[in-house]
Amino acid sequence: MAGAPDEREPGPAAGEPVQQPHVAGRVFPERPPEGKPQHRFLSGFFSNNQKCQLMLLRTLEKNPYVKLLLDAMKHSGCAVNTDRHFSCEDCHGHVSGGFDASTSQIVLCQNNIRSEAHMSRVVTHELIHAFDHCRAHVHWFSNVHHLACSEVRAANLSGDCSLVNELFRLRFGLKQHHQTCVRDRAILSILAVRNISKEVAQKAVAEVFESCFNDLEPFGRIPHNKTYARYAHRDFQNRDRYYSNI
Repeated sequence: MAGAPDEREPGPAAGEPVQQPHVAGRVFPERPPEGKPQHRFLSGFFSNNQKCQLMLLRTLEKNPYVKLLLDAMKHSGCAVNTDRHFSCEDCHGHVSGGFDASTSQIVLCQNNIRSEAHMSRVVTHELIHAFDHCRAHVHWFSNVHHLACSEVRAANLSGDCSLVNELFRLRFGLKQHHQTCVRDRAILSILAVRNISKEVAQKAVAEVFESCFNDLEPFGRIPHNKTYARYAHRDFQNRDRYYSNI
């Protein structure tokens, strides 16, 4: 997710029986069938691993999208532990990251993430999937509508369809350009992780789009840039204060 359709791959809900026997033990398709050994957060002697960990640290400390999502996860009873819930690994192909629901772990592809900005997009996108996994029983593999909804939300709320990112893609604003971008990115993301036709992916996105596009939790608004994300984080931190005065 996080910026490109090949940048994440969610897995099935934790504790949920895998419907397809051939994918058992391989819920994150870009990882080797037996799974790579999980690197502890401050370990690793290879430069890619060290760079990945340093970029992750800076992202967790500075990025307003990520800081809000971490607070929201904690508030929902799914506090994120850096050492436990993030893993820097080498990945096949051009994938940049994914959410492995079977282990509640975000995989960061250290051989493909080259900048802190890229890291921030990947982490934000995957944390939205993790947040959805925390708050709802998401059937990642057996229900394409669940996957489509989370993909719509991730494209809408991660900043992936920001003006800057769209300009880099040489796509310029038209009426309802943001909605068009969210649809397109969600469809591409589904096709990257599911062996289905484009028509099926388009239909799934169309059927969930209105409700999922308007589901702005935990941001409360569409955070088009970091300034909006900071405002959203401030409002989230003040929610309990407002409720306590009612």
